[in-house]
Amino acid sequence: MKKIISTEKAPAAIGPYSQAIEVNGMVYTSGVIPVNPATQEIPEGIEAQADQAISNLIALLKEAGVPAENVVKTTVFIKDMNDFGKVNEIYSKYFTFDCPARSCVEVARLPKDVLIEIEAIGVK
Repeated sequence: MKKIISTEKAPAAIGPYSQAIEVNGMVYTSGVIPVNPATQEIPEGIEAQADQAISNLIALLKEAGVPAENVVKTTVFIKDMNDFGKVNEIYSKYFTFDCPARSCVEVARLPKDVLIEIEAIGVK
């Protein structure tokens, strides 16, 4: 049985999808972008966008009952692979111990023309 997870502390879905789904104690998030859920604003620059996107992801996972240390896999989509190091600096502030497995890929374009999107799989 699947359970829909949603929170106002992360950006609302901008299409026909759920923010996250829980199945058998596993939580799968959709991609999360750096939209401030309170103001709907997108910060400037990759560092600020990475911080907002990961903060949004952590808020969504928290709503699902998944602490950061229980994240087993993330996928990071970035607009420019030259930003990889900057993204790693921000990422390492949120995932500090037993880091999850991760993929990071450069993409041509992201929703709302943001610079980063991140998704995760976690265990309750």
